[in-house]
Amino acid sequence: MPSLPLPSKFEELVPVDVPDAQWWRQAVVYQVYPRSFYDLDGNGLGDIRGITEKVPYLKDLGIDAVWLSPFYPSELADGGYDVADYRDVAPELGTLADFDEMTAALHEAGIRVVVDIVPNHTSDQHVWFKEAVNSPKGSPARDRYIFRDSRIDEDGNEQIPSDWISMFGGPQWDQLADGQWYLHTFAPEQPDLNWDNPEVREEFEDVLAFWSDRGVDGFRIDVAHSLVKDQAVIFGPDPLPTWAEMEKLPWDGTHPVWDRDEVHDVYRGWRKVFDRYDPPRVAVAEAWVEDPQRRAKYASIEGLGQTFNFDLLRADFHAPQFKEIIDHNLELAARADSSTTWVLSNHDVVRHATRYGLPDLLEGEESVVGQKWLLDGGSLADVDVEQGNRRADATTMLLLALPGATYLYQGEELGLHEVGDIADADRQDPTFFRSPGVDIGRDGCRVPLPWVADAQGYGFGSETPHFPQPTWFADHAVDVEDRDPHSTLNLYRQALSLRKRLLTEERLTWEETGSEDVLQFVRPNGWRVIMNFSKDAVDLPDGDLLLSSRPLEDGRLPGETTAWLLDA
Repeated sequence: MPSLPLPSKFEELVPVDVPDAQWWRQAVVYQVYPRSFYDLDGNGLGDIRGITEKVPYLKDLGIDAVWLSPFYPSELADGGYDVADYRDVAPELGTLADFDEMTAALHEAGIRVVVDIVPNHTSDQHVWFKEAVNSPKGSPARDRYIFRDSRIDEDGNEQIPSDWISMFGGPQWDQLADGQWYLHTFAPEQPDLNWDNPEVREEFEDVLAFWSDRGVDGFRIDVAHSLVKDQAVIFGPDPLPTWAEMEKLPWDGTHPVWDRDEVHDVYRGWRKVFDRYDPPRVAVAEAWVEDPQRRAKYASIEGLGQTFNFDLLRADFHAPQFKEIIDHNLELAARADSSTTWVLSNHDVVRHATRYGLPDLLEGEESVVGQKWLLDGGSLADVDVEQGNRRADATTMLLLALPGATYLYQGEELGLHEVGDIADADRQDPTFFRSPGVDIGRDGCRVPLPWVADAQGYGFGSETPHFPQPTWFADHAVDVEDRDPHSTLNLYRQALSLRKRLLTEERLTWEETGSEDVLQFVRPNGWRVIMNFSKDAVDLPDGDLLLSSRPLEDGRLPGETTAWLLDA
């Protein structure tokens, strides 16, 4: 998008002073999936040194922090979320020295570092689980995990402890040679830890200190609403509830495995670790908790500090729904003395440019957006690409103007769509193999980024990338978009640059537009934002235009477009 001349008032703006301890409240955080970002050493995988190499790109983009998905030693039973060693780097990705060099380079560029912590489970290759497998029943080694004896049926036969279903399909219990079963909420290679064991709690507090000592500024907590289980149920003498019974239980703090009140005792302990540093470390919780009141508990100042807000990620492209979600989450954040987060894409979901290019759901229709498209073959020919791009750019500009933190996912700044038609033989996500015909998995958003249009692997590295890239990636390569003033990449750069100057107090005031399809609000410094959800052009409000996601039409705001203005 060509730059517009900035009004004189813009030069007079003074961005709000953000103390170091509060850097995260309105930060723009860019998620890096290390294996698919940039391959510097030429083994087909992205690596830590590759991230260091691209620090100038990240600085030029204008982000405040990088969040690294798991980079630890792993057998990749779940894309790295099966961690074998929480204090090291996977050898195929680099070394701890490489990590330190990357952290220093990012800090030198003014970019903070956030890393993933996976506390609900370890890998089955973790030294603890190997010790548990080789130890007897009732041993301290097994107490670090959740083990249970067989259930005896009415005929005296040994059976699996319960019919609970794993998040990846299949049973939640696997049996060892001595007859005991271990619990795994996710893949069999991801045994659940016993968070009532003091050794487990001490271990993770030490892990957080290990990375904090290396300069890590914050942590993203995987499935933060799991961890603690009801000891009386899990280890008690009574039969476990059936899966059907579990499905009916409320998530009110008493559910046997999800969102238990006791999990916040864990995070209060973590807060003590975070507060030993200056500035204090911060964490953001991945907490898939429907009740917003309970979700807000994870953002407590005594706990993690912030929680992901996935509401817009799952919302229809519908103005009243957006406004309701925005209001509700700003209210909850204020109540927790935190800030909310705004997310449209991540490593787990179909990219939002693609979701927005699919047919809108009918009223009352429920679906995981993009799932049916994936099951039907995931052809980009079935996506209205232009609509998807138009809506995606408009929505991103809206999010960047909201009070709170915005999380971006690698490649969205290039306007990348989901690669939905990966051949079965090339897929890696365990959900694909464990849920045939039901869940295609998350591989399509993890395809290596295109950097150079006419290079091997589109410039990702010197060897064939670990995922095949489609030919249309050439049109989205960084070198192509860099030269195009109308590209998504240059729109992101402009928006993020303006945002740094426009940053202001964490509040907004809604303005009446006369249409339920048009949202308009103003921030305290006169930063005015208008998003047109309709197909038709609408009049712009008074003010100096700073940026629009699409060119104006005879001075009017086109359909599915967002504009930023500055009040005179």
